[in-house]
Amino acid sequence: MILNATARYGKSASQPWLVWLHGFLGSQQEWQPVAGELSDYHHLFIDLPGHGGSAALRVANFAQTCALLDATLAHFDIGPYWLVGYSLGGRIAMHYACGTPRAGLCGLIVEGGHPGLTDDKERQARIASDSRWAAQFREAPLEQVLNAWYQQPVFATLSAAAREELVALRRNNHPQALADMLEATSLGRQADLRAQLARLPHPFIYFCGEQDSKFRGIATTLNVPCHLITAAGHNAHREAPLAFAQSLLSLLPQPD
Repeated sequence: MILNATARYGKSASQPWLVWLHGFLGSQQEWQPVAGELSDYHHLFIDLPGHGGSAALRVANFAQTCALLDATLAHFDIGPYWLVGYSLGGRIAMHYACGTPRAGLCGLIVEGGHPGLTDDKERQARIASDSRWAAQFREAPLEQVLNAWYQQPVFATLSAAAREELVALRRNNHPQALADMLEATSLGRQADLRAQLARLPHPFIYFCGEQDSKFRGIATTLNVPCHLITAAGHNAHREAPLAFAQSLLSLLPQPD
């Protein structure tokens, strides 16, 4: 069993692949505008469980998600690669990089991803919060839940028009699948990965929107440089894809 994914081949065969993991509610389409500015590289765009073409796939935890990612990379015969993840995708990417040594993994790039809660009470509170959201996804009209979702403080920088656009974009998701994935990969069920991230044998690069005060603060706990995307909030790669791509390009190995 593998995740739904699409390979796109770039102009240079000499550089590592870029493997893209989207955030909660998203799909592999999320990264297309950024990847379009990186045409020299090979790309693998992945739909996470419960999303896009992987909507029918269910996982119980991070370990099962990482096993599916392993199988997908093997299926596409992905050689050396950098793993890029946003929000939920970033948390999965960090968990993946901190697990069993992964052959071919050259570097980790995370945008607005949480490395894990450090307090048991915070973990239990987050599990309870995610369970309440999951119940809403299962029981209420999806558009109603999406409107509420994008009113959360982390999305405070979004304009009304941007919220409407996101709700329209996400309304084709499967509510039950979203609810299951939200609970399976709740931040409350994620280990605190900070110590493991500090010992990674390959580069770890963190991106954050300039206006994303929550994750700018979290970035300071990682002891890695935080590359800010000017005039962008939590979803910086969507709000400023060209700036994100240019910043990313400056940090990646350059094609021959």
